[in-house]
Amino acid sequence: MPVYALGERVPSIHPTAFIHPDAVVIGDVRVGAESSVWPSAVLRGDYGTIIVGERTSIQDGAVVHAVAEFPTVVGSDCVVGHLAHLEGCTIHDGALVGSGSIVLHHAHVHTGATVAAGAVVRNRTVIPDDALAVGVPATIKEGASDRASIAHGAALYVENARRYQRELREL
Repeated sequence: MPVYALGERVPSIHPTAFIHPDAVVIGDVRVGAESSVWPSAVLRGDYGTIIVGERTSIQDGAVVHAVAEFPTVVGSDCVVGHLAHLEGCTIHDGALVGSGSIVLHHAHVHTGATVAAGAVVRNRTVIPDDALAVGVPATIKEGASDRASIAHGAALYVENARRYQRELREL
């Protein structure tokens, strides 16, 4: 798997985490227990720090980057969908970032919140607990997220990562 140090910036990956062989992890990136990083995802901690909590999935093609002034933090039990882009933001525990969405500098997606597929969350935007962010730029719909669905998705990816750890083989 392509996991790289960059000078003094060295990734820290929990032994129970799953990093797909076609994902790329570079620099100051920390991945927690039972989390997963899927094919073509890139976590590039070259300028700043990236922290991924426990039981969180970073799905296919997602790009996670940080700059020196803005670390990127993704909490535990989160789902980051296919082709999402996170940069310099904080995704709190139990949140979902939908496929193809973008979350930018100093934005906060709070517990139980959802960023809808294709939404763009601009700098310094705060998505409150259990809210849904939709559109470009994202608008907030209070109380419209579904914590149970997010928890189900996070658990599903923990199980899928275990399956891949047991069964994936190159042909």
